[in-house]
Amino acid sequence: MDSQEDKFILGGRELKSRLFIGSGKYSDDRLIPSIAEHSGAEVITVALRRIDFESKTDNVLIHIPETMQLLPNTSGARTAEEAIRLARLSKAAGCGNWIKVEIISDAKYLLPDGYETVKATEILAKEGFVVLPYISPDLMVARSLVDAGASAVMPLGAPIGTNRGLKTKELIRILIEEISLPIIVDAGIGAPSHAVEAMEMGAAACLLNTAIASSPQPLVMAEAFGQAVAAGRKAFLAGLGVDQTIAQASSPLTGFLHE
Repeated sequence: MDSQEDKFILGGRELKSRLFIGSGKYSDDRLIPSIAEHSGAEVITVALRRIDFESKTDNVLIHIPETMQLLPNTSGARTAEEAIRLARLSKAAGCGNWIKVEIISDAKYLLPDGYETVKATEILAKEGFVVLPYISPDLMVARSLVDAGASAVMPLGAPIGTNRGLKTKELIRILIEEISLPIIVDAGIGAPSHAVEAMEMGAAACLLNTAIASSPQPLVMAEAFGQAVAAGRKAFLAGLGVDQTIAQASSPLTGFLHE
C-alpha cells in the first residue's frame, strides 16, 4: 500500500498521526500544547482523576488544544464497576465518548486486569463509547475484547513508566497477526527506536508519555517520537527485507578482473 493511501480511522475519525501522547508527568501542564505541536500527535489521553471539573484555572483540560481528540482514561480504577462509573462521569462532563479502559489492582507492577477490562468494555461499548482497553498482551483477552465491542486493543510493551521498550514483543506480534482491530502499543516505550520497532511490526499506533515527559528536552523528544512513528509505519508499508543467518553478498561474487 502506498503511504499516501494509508488511512488510519479510529472511532469514526481519520487521524494523520499514529502517535498518541499522554498528559501526565510534565513539570508544567502549559507545556502540553507545544508537546502536541512538536510531536504532531492528534490524540491525547488524560487521567480522569487528574481533572478538577469545578476549577476553571487548575484544570489540565484547558491546556489541551481543541483540535486534539481527547482520550480520557480510567486510571485508578480497580474494578469494572469503578471504570464504568468514571467513563460515565467523563461523558456527562463533556469529555466525549472516547474512553481508555485502564483497570489495575496490582500495586507493584501496575499490570492491567484483563477480566475486569473485558467486563467494562462490553458494557461501555453497548452504551456507545469508543472503547480502547489497555491490557497485557494476552490473545484470549484480546479476542474477548473484540467480541465485547472494543474499537482497538492496547497491549503494554513493558510495565507503565519503565521506559524498558518492547519486552512483550513476541506476544504483541501475535496480537497483530490474530486480532482484526487496530493494535496500539501502550506503556513501556522509552526511546524512539522502540516506537520504530513497534510500528515496523505492524502496530497501528503507539501511545507514550513518560519517555517524553522525563526527557531533559521534552519538545525535541516529542518531535523525535513523531518522526519515529511515521518512519516505522512507512517501513512496515514498504516491507522489511528477509532476516537471514548466513551472509548474502550485495553484489555478485563472480566476474573479478583476474577471472
